[in-house]
Amino acid sequence: MIRNIIRWGVLVATVGLGACEKQLVVTNPNNPETARVLASPLDAEALIGSYYKRAHDGLYRNLGNFHGMANVMSFQNYSSLANNCQNSRYAFTGSTNSNAPGNTCQGEQQRVYFIESEVDRVASNVLAKMDGGLSLGSAAQDLRARAFAEFLRGFSLGYLALFYDSAAVVSAGTSAIDGGALLPYTEVMDSALAALQRSIDATNPTPAATGLNGFPLPNSWLPTPTSLTAVEFTKLVKSYRARFRATVGRTAIERQAANWPAIIADAQAGITADHLNTTNSVNGPFYTWASQYETYGLWHQMTPFIIGMGDVSGTYKAWLAQAIGERGAGGQFFFMDSPDQRLPQGSTRAAQQADFAITSCQASLTVCKRYFVNRPSGNDQAAGSGWGWSQYDFVRFHAWKVSGSAGTGQNGDLPFFTKTELDMIQAEGKMRLAVPDYAGALALINLSRVAKGGLPPLVAADNTTPVPGGAACVPQIPVAPFTGQTACGTMWEAMKWEKRVETAYTHFAAWWLDSRGWNDLAKDLPLFWAVPYQDLLARGNNAIYGAGIGTGNSPNSFQPTVGTYGW
Repeated sequence: MIRNIIRWGVLVATVGLGACEKQLVVTNPNNPETARVLASPLDAEALIGSYYKRAHDGLYRNLGNFHGMANVMSFQNYSSLANNCQNSRYAFTGSTNSNAPGNTCQGEQQRVYFIESEVDRVASNVLAKMDGGLSLGSAAQDLRARAFAEFLRGFSLGYLALFYDSAAVVSAGTSAIDGGALLPYTEVMDSALAALQRSIDATNPTPAATGLNGFPLPNSWLPTPTSLTAVEFTKLVKSYRARFRATVGRTAIERQAANWPAIIADAQAGITADHLNTTNSVNGPFYTWASQYETYGLWHQMTPFIIGMGDVSGTYKAWLAQAIGERGAGGQFFFMDSPDQRLPQGSTRAAQQADFAITSCQASLTVCKRYFVNRPSGNDQAAGSGWGWSQYDFVRFHAWKVSGSAGTGQNGDLPFFTKTELDMIQAEGKMRLAVPDYAGALALINLSRVAKGGLPPLVAADNTTPVPGGAACVPQIPVAPFTGQTACGTMWEAMKWEKRVETAYTHFAAWWLDSRGWNDLAKDLPLFWAVPYQDLLARGNNAIYGAGIGTGNSPNSFQPTVGTYGW
């Protein structure tokens, strides 16, 4: 126990210049205990092996981060609760990501920054000791640890770059007392990508490493049912690199300018099946937010803005024709009828409730018949803005929540990176090439569109032909003048529909990252979060700023115009 306290204390003392989590013991970074702790090969390896769970903690362990805010801003979720600042991030209200000292959302907005910065620091410290001659036992064992440490650096820096306007980058060459200069998110992402490449290189050395204790990774390092051999680990690293490259852009212009040939190459060389983490509600990794998304009404509703595009009954058009403030008037919860088999089937609420009840998939390892449920009528909660109300909740992973893999809720295998996400990243890239590969994109989109959605396959290899289905086409998107008109989407919109439905609640802020780069966020919503004010003040920068509209916030930090769908 004493050794563990020393380990945490000396290694995270300078993670963020401003703050560390309360449970961490902060010790003088010049203390010689740093060298002593990392001088032991067993301690150094045990430390680096524990830090994937720590990186995961920043994103998934509890509700105390901005995951809920991002999902509300992207219409992936709607909640009337003030918990975790969800109802202060509504569209159409001038919501901002305030960074002022004492702001209500302070803890939530800082958590990802401080924890991922800590992960970068600790992984870099271990790498520095190895660069200085520390060996863990064999060449193969050293390279395995080096590959994992660089993956942790790439993972943590990648998420910092996705969400914050800037961050410090700590590397193996950074001194123990240097917090690092704040760099713009583009440079932070460059460092993340470089770290991921070093991870790949260490995983696949030429000539091959010799000795014991090489790959596969110990399951305790990254708990998953997949044996992470060098081949499988490389696939996972490339998958994350594809996600980071594709979604780091703050605007449609930045996303278009991404290196799509490289993204396509990584996606093609990435995971070939859903990547599952084996969660543990006591020891981690966790996914605490997932349980809240199944709490009827107050914590969660699928607001109609996005899922309404699956409607073929006309109710979505009628809903769009109403003024924002009139939607939901009279206690009307949005109802839709869709041929997409991931949504409950039936032309009435009673029929949809009979088609799929959440109680039908509560046993361990049960695959729910639908991804969404028409909730029991008595569980509707008429609170907050009426435009957020619908009859639908997300329940795709209900069996995991209730029973896990062996009878205990939230203990078991859960997707954190779906193969369909990688397919849609690749499909998007193929459509963005200088000479678009529409045929290639079509084949990828149809994989989930047909097999999982039960929708008619795309047949026209272009981005002008409406998706098939006629009056029953999916998706049906709002079109100008945005007063209730919809039209069948093209291949591009079919790709977006598949990615949204298949990645809903599978990873941190999934819809927000895409909506930002697709120009689909509502006007005036923030595009990122600011560096926590403690780090700014500690660096002598007294100009505290936030993101979003309003005086004092960062320029170009919000969606300036109505987006693709007129909101």
